[in-house]
Amino acid sequence: MGRKPGAELTTLRPAPTHVTLAVVLQVREGTLQVLLWERARDPFAGAWSLPGGYLHPGETLEESIRTHLAEKVDVRELSHLEQLETRGDPDRSPHEWQLATAYLGLVPSGVDPELPEDTAWHRVDALPAMAFDHGPITRDGRERLRAKLSYSNIGFALAPEEFTLSELRDLYAAALGATLLAGAIVTILVVSTGSGDIVPSASPIPVSGFGNDDLLRPLGAVLVLVATLWFAALAATRVDRVDPPS
Repeated sequence: MGRKPGAELTTLRPAPTHVTLAVVLQVREGTLQVLLWERARDPFAGAWSLPGGYLHPGETLEESIRTHLAEKVDVRELSHLEQLETRGDPDRSPHEWQLATAYLGLVPSGVDPELPEDTAWHRVDALPAMAFDHGPITRDGRERLRAKLSYSNIGFALAPEEFTLSELRDLYAAALGATLLAGAIVTILVVSTGSGDIVPSASPIPVSGFGNDDLLRPLGAVLVLVATLWFAALAATRVDRVDPPS
């Protein structure tokens, strides 16, 4: 007997649950830290987890994680959010078949969200006991950030509304997990204004208007060149005038 047309479309198949998680990073007290909450119930009672929760019908993945961050840990001021990875190991959760889609989120320096009592910042290089596979996911988030520092302007998402070049250097050092020597990072930033004046490099530089593909262009003709032990250049745009280092 032949298969009934369309039968495969109506056959019920087991489906996994789906959660969204966020590796929320911020440079605090000179170190890269991640936002975690302590589980009160099994599985993994007393261990620490990444914030997140179940994906609900009708939600996109990004809508889901933004809602969970806002409602559960009161984090609404993200300067950057991108999808990091999806994990589907059938044994990643001890009580159900569960997919997990993780996001990388960045909070700018100086922003201090009011956190619930069961939520705290932890150093990424000294994580507490973690639930599920959240430890490896956290480290994947750190490595994604470090990798993107070599070819994008993502480092500015860690910066406050205004910053000096020395403060920017310190943020990069914290994100990379290394002490940068004075000569290991070279930053040249020249802003030409309509009157031809040059903004001194020691002045705070506003970061509003930065985009992934339009680095600093709203500020005028700008060059940002960041050379570290690991990479030669962060990003560059059109330059009208660059004075050689004194």
